[in-house]
Amino acid sequence: MKILMLNYEFPPIGGGGGQAHLAILRQYAGQNALVADVVTSSPGVGLSAKKLSDNVTIYKVGLHKKDLHYWSKIEVVRWIAEARWTYRRLIEENQYDLVHAFFGLPTGWLCYRTAERLPYIISLRGSDVPGEHARLQLEYKILGPLLKRIWTRASGLVACSEGLKKRALEFLPTVNIDVINNGIELDRFHPAEHNELSKALKLVTVGRLSGTKRVEMLIEAVEILSTKGRSVRLTIAGGGGMFERLQRLIEQKRLSNIINLTGRIETEQMPDIYRQHNIFVSASMQEGMSNAMLEAMASGLPIVTTRCEGVDELIVDNGVVVKGDTAEALAEAINKLAENQQDYKAMCAAARRRAEKFGWDKVAEQYLQLYGRVCGHNKRNA
Repeated sequence: MKILMLNYEFPPIGGGGGQAHLAILRQYAGQNALVADVVTSSPGVGLSAKKLSDNVTIYKVGLHKKDLHYWSKIEVVRWIAEARWTYRRLIEENQYDLVHAFFGLPTGWLCYRTAERLPYIISLRGSDVPGEHARLQLEYKILGPLLKRIWTRASGLVACSEGLKKRALEFLPTVNIDVINNGIELDRFHPAEHNELSKALKLVTVGRLSGTKRVEMLIEAVEILSTKGRSVRLTIAGGGGMFERLQRLIEQKRLSNIINLTGRIETEQMPDIYRQHNIFVSASMQEGMSNAMLEAMASGLPIVTTRCEGVDELIVDNGVVVKGDTAEALAEAINKLAENQQDYKAMCAAARRRAEKFGWDKVAEQYLQLYGRVCGHNKRNA
């Protein structure tokens, strides 16, 4: 089977969607029955091609991108315009069985334009699905009709959580959507040897700094805990458009001594970051399925979070989903967990057990089965 894959962001650019794509490609590497070509982006200039393995080739369209976490509208349009030529050339030169696009927009647009020649599937990731809290509200009001046509024409749609599937079906109830959850590299992310609650409670949150993450709520929760006498530290790991605003907020609240806003951290350093902390916290109002939560769970960290898509699959006995979307509710849940060493240790062990259900090998196998169904269906209807 020969497939062409599309993703407008790819490490080091972007967040969970690119990381998930790379993890799946690593599972595909070395599989003799599969050849995968990938068209994506890079922060450099020009077009480059790199072999991940004998059967996986990655073509990167350079954009001279300075901010790796933020895409301007002009950059998105430029990527589509430039990637289109590479995409069409590869189709002319190769006999692919299907196209697999990550994100309905902008990448879905490219394979929609070639649907008469090649079937395509789309992995819905979160930010590309309209919803109440979508950060691209204006864009989806304008592009919603086009997005519906792209989804309707697809031979397969995949959401990374049941919650995201529900949101997608509220937008377009007439389509069929599979669910293939995110995975985790269990060998890289593992618990620390000694996972004891420290005297100063060490909290961590990880992700792209955007409005939907509601990091301000986490900062306020830490302020509440500190005011009530709890010794606490918070690490905010990630970059993005809200970095400077959050930095000013931390300084205004005089919390610089207990809150560390790190900026972007290299992927290779992240396992150690998790192992240096006690609890993963999140106030995100909207996710597909949080890669960061999975990484934290595999590292043996309990989760304290507000409700968003994906948490029902991730959190059972390994964390707390607070009932109210408030800093007070988060602070109360964190404090309660910190005061009970026995409950804390039980949640740490449960977090790792839960994470072990989400290996990337299982994710890759589910996608391969979907490819086979799509290709088999199209051959029968040829």
